[in-house]
Amino acid sequence: MDKAALSATPSLTADQAEAAELIEEWFFNLNTQIFVLCGYAGTGKTFLVDYIVRKMGLVPGESAVFVAPTGKAASVLIRGGTPAGTVHSLIYTREEDIEVNEDGEVISERFLRFVRKDRLNKDIRLIVVDETSMVSDDVLKDLLSFGVKCLFCGDPAQLPPVGGTNSLLSMPIVTLKQIVRQEEGNPIVRMAARVRAGERPAFGSYGQNVCVLPRRSLDKDARREIFTHADQIIVGTNRTRAFVNGEMREFLGIPPTALPTDGEKLVCTLNDWSKPLDERGDFHLVNGIIGTCHRVREGEDGLLLMDFRADFLNDTVSDLPVDAGIFREGRYYHNYGAKAYRLSDGRLVHENNVAALRASRVRHEDTVCRFEFAYAVTCHKAQGSEYDSVVVLDESHLFENGASWLYTAITRARKNLVIIK
Repeated sequence: MDKAALSATPSLTADQAEAAELIEEWFFNLNTQIFVLCGYAGTGKTFLVDYIVRKMGLVPGESAVFVAPTGKAASVLIRGGTPAGTVHSLIYTREEDIEVNEDGEVISERFLRFVRKDRLNKDIRLIVVDETSMVSDDVLKDLLSFGVKCLFCGDPAQLPPVGGTNSLLSMPIVTLKQIVRQEEGNPIVRMAARVRAGERPAFGSYGQNVCVLPRRSLDKDARREIFTHADQIIVGTNRTRAFVNGEMREFLGIPPTALPTDGEKLVCTLNDWSKPLDERGDFHLVNGIIGTCHRVREGEDGLLLMDFRADFLNDTVSDLPVDAGIFREGRYYHNYGAKAYRLSDGRLVHENNVAALRASRVRHEDTVCRFEFAYAVTCHKAQGSEYDSVVVLDESHLFENGASWLYTAITRARKNLVIIK
């Protein structure tokens, strides 16, 4: 299809039509492996990718696979109807060095490593990578080693994740800038565009779904009303996060010194690729995963035992050993990589409890997990996720790239947005 025909397609904007033509030309006629597509909020990047993949005769989930760097980012695609998984689940296999007893029970998990697969499914002709800025250089190198064409997508105005990123989004082949017709009246998209252009949002209402409020005018009752109706509160600093999480628990009638109770919102703060979140093993318990806790029980030696369900899955991970220190004293008791042991008498103890280990047969060894309350999270933790209703405590003035911080926070909202500054 030539450019004129594409431009005449009612569902495409002018720059979408140009991008579609370039992607098609690249896929069928050019030898280069990489195509970088950037798009600002509201420009229809996801729609365009779905459109061109199907136009080129590819089948999502089969000849064209969609991946994201994290499970929460992949869930955004899944909710939109696109079969998706993580980059890790596509290109790596998990290898564990484990020890079992005569009954087949795991008694020691020595280490876990990811090994690059020898080959991918031969039917895969295109890999579409969303949230490209969150893909590390090492993973990018492994992904490209398979020789499959990769369409990298992302929003160049978003906040770079902690720890740096690859530089792909700084070298786009095309950037979508025109707001699509169905988003022109979206106050969240309009607000994001203003912030991206360097404007500071003024106090007031922007349609029925967006408002900017002064922090000094919000008493405790006002905060209760606003915070308890939010799907996610986004803040800038850990100090603010701790305060808001404590206040939210108070609003919910939970004593501030109480350990997590059933249904409370938690975020994982430590990568643990040995713990799959779903039966297929596509998603894992890694830093930034948000969900709810259930069946929280106390162990010994500053440990908890609990079940956890990620907010984008129906599966529940059972009997996770968790460091209780952050909930008791605001600090973790145990070091990174510390081990917990479940004993034959049912107790959960830390690896330093030598007496208990000697007195009872070890039934299972597991890495201690780390969680914190997640009614409020930092913008970096929220990156890659979307929520219907978002409250942003604007602390962008604390960051060198404040406009990117606020833009990223705003674009986490799908339907309703309150900015408090």
